[in-house]
Amino acid sequence: MKILHVSPSFYPATHYGGTIASGYGLCNALAKMSSVELRVLTTDSDGPGHIEVKQSPTKSVAGYDIYYCHRWFSRDVAPSMFPRLVSMIRWADVVHLTGVYSPPTIPTLMLAHAFRKPVVWSVRGALQRWNGSTRTSAKQWWESLCNLTCDPERVILHVTSEEEKNESIRRIPNARVAVIPNGIDVPLSIETVPPVDHLRLLYLGRLHPIKGIENLLRAMTRLQHPATLSISGVGDSQYERKLRSMVNELQLTGSVTFHGPVSGEVKERQFAEADVCVVPSYKENFCMVVVESLAHGVPVVASLGTPWSRLEEMGCGLWVSNEEDQLAAAIDRIGEMTLREMGARGRDWMVRDFSWQTVADRMMAEYLALMPQQKLERDVQRQPA
Repeated sequence: MKILHVSPSFYPATHYGGTIASGYGLCNALAKMSSVELRVLTTDSDGPGHIEVKQSPTKSVAGYDIYYCHRWFSRDVAPSMFPRLVSMIRWADVVHLTGVYSPPTIPTLMLAHAFRKPVVWSVRGALQRWNGSTRTSAKQWWESLCNLTCDPERVILHVTSEEEKNESIRRIPNARVAVIPNGIDVPLSIETVPPVDHLRLLYLGRLHPIKGIENLLRAMTRLQHPATLSISGVGDSQYERKLRSMVNELQLTGSVTFHGPVSGEVKERQFAEADVCVVPSYKENFCMVVVESLAHGVPVVASLGTPWSRLEEMGCGLWVSNEEDQLAAAIDRIGEMTLREMGARGRDWMVRDFSWQTVADRMMAEYLALMPQQKLERDVQRQPA
């Protein structure tokens, strides 16, 4: 099966955090399947910056080709991408599109419609709304155009939770929906730093108002027990300055540290030094940092805006309101729990239900469900005896 992934940015871009990690993880897992021929069409965009591309296509470590098109302006406008779309969509048996409000979205959907190609569309939470959502009228117009190119026999919306499903199908009704979580590469071994005389909290993710970081900072002033907070991530420079100013105003300079974007060994060290990861978001479709933390044996306090109610059922975290008093109470409460045992239960859960190969198998089933029966029969006949 020939699969084309179209994404506005792709690994090693890191600015968009979990979206990049999940797309890369899925592609690597799909590439391991003998029946799959995979290509990725993307840009060299990494938020406001670029990734360094020595050649295009670039051969990934998993063996598939990545076509990086040079971004000329804005966040992900790469004019050379659009001529490539025509030939590459013609080539593909299935098109897997990532993103909603980005330049490749509508051309990809229109060309797939014209060529009658099946589409799996990973919307990555973009169709969800919260009280701080902006440009909602423009988004509705964009969604209407997208919806016109869809039909439920040919297009599947890929969402990662039931909450995301319910909101997304209202905005794109001319498609079916498949709920498939993101996966995680669970480390074979994890490093843990011995406990200290205070609770070490970790926030890891994009710096954006939807993430509820201000609520977490205010919660830090209400804690009954000593704690420190490491904030790892990047966002709009003006918003980051606002957060730093807030830390000073709340007199938290000795308790809160900003680390900027982290990856590789530095990111691993952040997990190793954390007792609890806090996810105070107003809205999340999945939230990769939850599975990353649990895979590293770190319990999680997640807000009701995330789809992680099972944290409490599985005994590896708390699921609470992101109001500052509720966050503070939850942090104080989890600090008195058996954190190592909770982390071990969370890690076991990730190994059992969230491996990338399990997720890729479920995604492949959706691809096959979209394929015309005649094409499937031809592919079976071509398989060597």
